[in-house]
Amino acid sequence: MILKNFMSGPLSVNCYIVADEETKKGFMVDPGGYNQLMVNFIKENQIELEYIILTHGHGDHIGGVTAYLDEHPHCKLVACKHEAELLRNPNMNFSAETCGVPITLNPNILVDDGDKLSVGKMELTFYHTPGHTKGGMCILVDNYLFSGDTLFAQSIGRTDLYGGSYKEIKDSIRNKLFVLPDDTQVYPGHMEPTTIGFEKRNNPFV
Repeated sequence: MILKNFMSGPLSVNCYIVADEETKKGFMVDPGGYNQLMVNFIKENQIELEYIILTHGHGDHIGGVTAYLDEHPHCKLVACKHEAELLRNPNMNFSAETCGVPITLNPNILVDDGDKLSVGKMELTFYHTPGHTKGGMCILVDNYLFSGDTLFAQSIGRTDLYGGSYKEIKDSIRNKLFVLPDDTQVYPGHMEPTTIGFEKRNNPFV
């Protein structure tokens, strides 16, 4: 599996490009902004970008979506079905405040908890993890979890914005993420990678 992280957007979101080494089919997670280094990486590795997947709809995670969709017209936008309201309402997703322009997005594919998606020979499983937003979700591919702003290294996403809930984010982490194997690699929306086992032992917020 090809996996590369790029900082993107005004708030330095971790944007991930993931591809199947054999078929070169891939997907992008949370393009916070347009980054020429990401464009170059996709071209140099001959990746066929099939999906842009959003862990949630806040402006700092969606700023580059439109530009990448324009460059990859066959690419489809994927989000949790519970996040559609946030993605369609710039007043709720803080895109103008974050990116300088209001952003409205209409995903091609809306998924729910437990849904799966194949990309090349990779199988993605989606986990609905509300708490940071109503439709926050995590993406599991093999032993790699893309956790968005649900789970960070020794921290969690903020819960004071629209749709946030401290109780819900704790429940999401404890009941859906902490049941994964301890050696599951966690790639969050901000900060450095971690593991499920480390967070179970050391995360003071959960």
